[in-house]
Amino acid sequence: MSVFEVFRRERAGAPMQHAGSIAAPDARFAEVYAREQYGRRGESTALWLVPREAVDEIEDFVDEFDLKYRRVDGYSIKERLKEARERAGAAAPRAGR
Repeated sequence: MSVFEVFRRERAGAPMQHAGSIAAPDARFAEVYAREQYGRRGESTALWLVPREAVDEIEDFVDEFDLKYRRVDGYSIKERLKEARERAGAAAPRAGR
């Protein structure tokens, strides 16, 4: 038996949403089961059927772009302003020279 994940669209223009899982001996049986379970009464306008082993799970989210300013706890505006002023002061030409 293989497990298939079923996604359904409730109405035209709506996003696909996970509807459930189906255990079936092969893809043809899974399609029949999905049609019967999620489309028999017209509650879905479209179905996607995906073997469970084809679904990839993503667990680790690395902050590669260092966008701490989007998080309240990770951004100090005073520290960033101080650094910017120091850089601007070092880069500006001195008057009178």
